[in-house]
Amino acid sequence: MTYQPNSPADIQQIVCATPQLLPTGGCTKTALSSPPPGFEQVSLSGLSGIQSYEPDEFTFTALSGTPLSEIQSTLAEHGQYLPFDPPFAGRGATLGGSVASGLNGPGRARSGGLRDFILGVRYIDSQGQLVHSGGKVVKNAAGFEITKLMVGSLGSLGILIELTFKVFPRPEAYSTIIVKFTSWQAAIQLLARLAGTSLDLAALDLVPTPEGITAWIRLFGLASIMPAKIERLRQMTGWGELLEPPGEDEAWQAARDFEWVPSSWSLIKIPITPSKIPAWENAITQAIPPEGFLRRYSGAGQACWLASTAASRQIDKLLTDQGLAGLHVLGQAGNVLLGNYPGRSFYQRVKSAMDPIKRFREI
Repeated sequence: MTYQPNSPADIQQIVCATPQLLPTGGCTKTALSSPPPGFEQVSLSGLSGIQSYEPDEFTFTALSGTPLSEIQSTLAEHGQYLPFDPPFAGRGATLGGSVASGLNGPGRARSGGLRDFILGVRYIDSQGQLVHSGGKVVKNAAGFEITKLMVGSLGSLGILIELTFKVFPRPEAYSTIIVKFTSWQAAIQLLARLAGTSLDLAALDLVPTPEGITAWIRLFGLASIMPAKIERLRQMTGWGELLEPPGEDEAWQAARDFEWVPSSWSLIKIPITPSKIPAWENAITQAIPPEGFLRRYSGAGQACWLASTAASRQIDKLLTDQGLAGLHVLGQAGNVLLGNYPGRSFYQRVKSAMDPIKRFREI
């Protein structure tokens, strides 16, 4: 059964009357939005809309079921944006679903992740109480960080109702250079070189191909000095191919919405560091046939997005053997956490304190 509430009061009644619940938003992340056995689904799509927006303060407050596309459009009218590049916005993802999943897009490499921009939340706890944490302005975001605990909680600690974020001015111009490498050593050396420069990098992704590794390097800044930045970057990287608008923006939008992932495949997000990429690449290329997986390393090599036809238990073993963790984002319902997940004991203590009756799923 799926509940369709239209107000916080409706949700409070549902929580008090239902033993086990899974809150969902736009259901764009299929592996995360499928209710476990015995759980009812409560859709927050009826709680939608921007409640307040202060362009001069660079903050907004919106209900959790608000589509990200609506928020992005409103911010764009005032020359502002969500710097953490929320994934799946083009597919209908909601603000609450983005917080619950804790996922970030390519822009995280420069600006930080979602948890760096969230200021406050209102949520309904397992007792049906409406709880407020954090603030609605930057200087007032003090106190115990329940707000940050909600990021990546996957609906296991409470039902998000309303969220407040800070935003940034949108850069005036973007440009992207595509550079190809024949070895991981060369690609990872590039990451180190670019980390030490003053170039304004908006994003840096590495995409393995049968021919080698392709680096997608995105710059941002004033339009008047962008040609000089491009020239400097090309000299550092050995020239490369320049992407220009509108194809440049379309390419990054496709990356954020994972258009490169075949519809029937699973998608797993794996936190990683550049130094661990070669060993991980060796492990997956030996274990899975080349036609059975694709991957993209985002955030300057800090996250591996693995699309695969392999069974989740096989990926789980590979991750465990490499000391890595994975979040199952797209695909068949099952275990959402794979591999050697850190912080589990801390999470269990938080879960016991915030949901002692286990009304929400445990991850």
